[in-house]
Amino acid sequence: MNNYYIGIDLGGTNIKSAIFNTNFEKISEHRVQTHADKGSDVVLSRMLNSIEELLKSSRIYASEILCMGIGVPGLLDTKTGISKFSPNFSKWENVHVSQWFETKLKIPTFIDNDVRMNLYGEWYYGEGKGKSNVVLITLGTGLGSGVIIDGHVLYGTTGSVGEIGHMNMYRSGRPCRCGSYGCLGRYVSAIGMLRTLKEKLQNGNTSVIHDWVQGDYDKITAKMVSDAFDKGDKVAIDTFYETGELLGYGLANVINLYNPECIIIGGGMAAAGERLLKSARKIVDTHALQISNDTCEIVIASLGDSSGMLGAAIYASNHRRKEK
Repeated sequence: MNNYYIGIDLGGTNIKSAIFNTNFEKISEHRVQTHADKGSDVVLSRMLNSIEELLKSSRIYASEILCMGIGVPGLLDTKTGISKFSPNFSKWENVHVSQWFETKLKIPTFIDNDVRMNLYGEWYYGEGKGKSNVVLITLGTGLGSGVIIDGHVLYGTTGSVGEIGHMNMYRSGRPCRCGSYGCLGRYVSAIGMLRTLKEKLQNGNTSVIHDWVQGDYDKITAKMVSDAFDKGDKVAIDTFYETGELLGYGLANVINLYNPECIIIGGGMAAAGERLLKSARKIVDTHALQISNDTCEIVIASLGDSSGMLGAAIYASNHRRKEK
């Protein structure tokens, strides 16, 4: 009988699931929309359906799966497998994720923050390979981060080390679901950047994007902002510049606090590349401690949106070995 691992990346928009062999080579992958606004019962059921579809299409039995890892957004207790709070999910408090899946599938299940799962993927097989001091920042629906110092992934008292997205940038800024205001993630995530752009359009600035969506601003996507930037659209250029500047202040703080040798930018917005990072780098160069900045690279994640699935499988494998 062959043995396999399952890695799942639970995102605010999509559930990404994959089966890996014991060499962490991907056997099969399945993606489905999350429906994060419909509550934990619906989301867990959609995850289960995705796993069952994976097993069926791969002709692999659940008994062949050694263990499963799931990256879950927000705050959680990795020891008990409980997701305590996830800011972009409705009706999602104290969800017993590991227990739920172990009851349904009889597969040992381990959870961790979704960004840390991405960090494991990039650390083992991506831009962080061979490095001992790494910070991964994911810019997607929200902003998350994971931190490795001296070869150890940091967790903290409640497992919330690296909540850079909740770094306060304004004393009275945009409200955040964490209960505070002016959090970095409210501005430099995909949702934050789109809000900045929409505010500019609502203030009467003209943009080709207005014509593309025929005035329906709910249809605007981050890719549209990149496309408009490439066409020289001033509103898109200004939006990226302002978003990048704020990101730069956040990155300068990260460098000053953690002294990493590498900051990896991942998530869907990483596709914007230097459109976003050009102004960010300028702020970092003028605000981060020079010696720390000189030894720190800012790079784009190399594994794309597969790193969360891969990292979850690696994480589960590591924890299974520890429990033996």
